[in-house]
Amino acid sequence: MQPFTQHSGIAAPLLRANIDTDAISPSHYTPAELSKHGFKDALFLDWRYTRDGSLDPDFILNQDPYRHADILVAGPNFGCGSSRETAVWALRDAGFRAVIAPSFALIFQTNCVRNGILPLALPDDVHRQLTDETFAVDESPSIDIDLVAQTVGGTGRRRHSFSMDARTRAQLISGLDAIGQTLQHRRQIDIFARHDRVRRPWIYPAPSTKAPM
Repeated sequence: MQPFTQHSGIAAPLLRANIDTDAISPSHYTPAELSKHGFKDALFLDWRYTRDGSLDPDFILNQDPYRHADILVAGPNFGCGSSRETAVWALRDAGFRAVIAPSFALIFQTNCVRNGILPLALPDDVHRQLTDETFAVDESPSIDIDLVAQTVGGTGRRRHSFSMDARTRAQLISGLDAIGQTLQHRRQIDIFARHDRVRRPWIYPAPSTKAPM
């Protein structure tokens, strides 16, 4: 997955509470093929369009400059509801690198990390300050995130510190999923396996002595 170290981009405000995964990626959306990709058009499908199939001009992601956003600033409990990973795939395929909210549903948060999207949970007061600073009428709606330094702020404005679980932060910075992180210890794993085969040979399958057909 794509590593996340620093990122600057246009932020879009979608500050409703309890936005669930079926709103983010509706279950009735059918991708062109069975794949982990191809979900860009699913993102907020039922909110982006009116009943006649035209773009809803009142929906924030259909407006300039937010149609070009790659950071979403959301309300509390973002990603609640079902555990479908397609909600994260839709955000990723639409180009979003981070979601900033006061809180996230745990499974959605985990799925974000596994797909290289930063789920940045900020305390209510910091979230409110960042939102006010970013979306002031006379300011550019952009945000800078530095995961290495653990700071976030509106572009050219003051920085706010945040904290994150060390393992989650390392996974995002490295761009390695759980398997990739495990394979970093491959030498130690191989050494353990060789020693264990000597110590407990009965648990390992014996080489086949059957002649090939």
